[in-house]
Amino acid sequence: MILRTFGWSFAVTALGLAFAAWQWGWEAFGVVLILSILEISLSFDNAVVNAGILKKMNAFWQRIFLTIGILVAVFGMRLVFPVVIVAISAKVGPVEAVQLALDEPDRYQDLVTDAHPAIAAFGGMFLLMIFLDFVFEDRDIKWLRWLERPLARLGKIDMLSVCVALIALMVSAMTFATHAHISTGHADKAATVLLSGVAGLITYLVVGGLSGYFEDRLEDEEEHEHEEEEKARAEGRPVPVVALAGKAAFFLFLYLEVLDASFSFDGVIGAFAITNHIFWMALGLGIGAMYVRSLTVYLVRQGTLDDYVYLEHGAHYAIGALAVILLVTIQYEISEIITGLIGVVLIAASFLSSVRRNKALEAAEGGPAPTEKTGVSSGV
Repeated sequence: MILRTFGWSFAVTALGLAFAAWQWGWEAFGVVLILSILEISLSFDNAVVNAGILKKMNAFWQRIFLTIGILVAVFGMRLVFPVVIVAISAKVGPVEAVQLALDEPDRYQDLVTDAHPAIAAFGGMFLLMIFLDFVFEDRDIKWLRWLERPLARLGKIDMLSVCVALIALMVSAMTFATHAHISTGHADKAATVLLSGVAGLITYLVVGGLSGYFEDRLEDEEEHEHEEEEKARAEGRPVPVVALAGKAAFFLFLYLEVLDASFSFDGVIGAFAITNHIFWMALGLGIGAMYVRSLTVYLVRQGTLDDYVYLEHGAHYAIGALAVILLVTIQYEISEIITGLIGVVLIAASFLSSVRRNKALEAAEGGPAPTEKTGVSSGV
């Protein structure tokens, strides 16, 4: 089961890491490995959400998502999107950006360095909004209860996450951005940081709005499907399951693609906190995306969601840490190793807390630990 589900991911990992070491050396090997781990950790909740929706689809639409979807996720979001970000930020064409990376790495590095304040502000705001919306939501399952309980109470204030994010952007523009790090030293990039940060906030709100739109359409389709089935049964007609399921599955597919794109942003944007090398970035994130897809398939085939209920919390705390790091790197350089390890440590801590919770509940109740749906809360 494991080999059949994760076989392609294992193969892509071996080939990708071997290629990175052969083409660019052991530094590239390490960065690609860290990026792969980061993408897997940040996208674990993506796999869980995908599995919960994907299991409602028939086999045809599952194949569509796992084939066309992987092309969009790996080649679109992980390869094309970083190039587009660099091209827009550095004010060069996408082809020129790639050509510079191949032929003039020094000039390319200068362009990326000069574009970093804009990239960091855009990404930092996007990631910060993901983190704030998570911690301000009242959840049955709480990991760090001493922190999450008061934040959930504060989250009842409308638009609080947007206000906090804008305050963070203003502080960053008035502090870090006034001495932003560029290739020639330092410069005042306050206006650039403000504009890029607002763009990141707008992007998050648009993506969230589209996700909500498709979710509402999905609920409408499911309600309509149920009404049609009841009407057909009352009139003694055959229930049109295939047509309705196909239409509902189409909206499910659209909804999944929007969700998948929104989850992809955090990994792609967060990768800029680790490296500016677009090929290392695409390779590492692509490997991680393969594991996310494999994990989605595994959860669907097993017919259950993961029991480690704090992993989602750990992933979002990692997102929050990356958001802060990106904003700080507008002025200061932070080691890529430190940046990558912060996410790994947070995920590991949430995993260990989940294991301890499950063992404690099994010992107390004499049976398997309940899943997240039970609403049992246990923090550290």
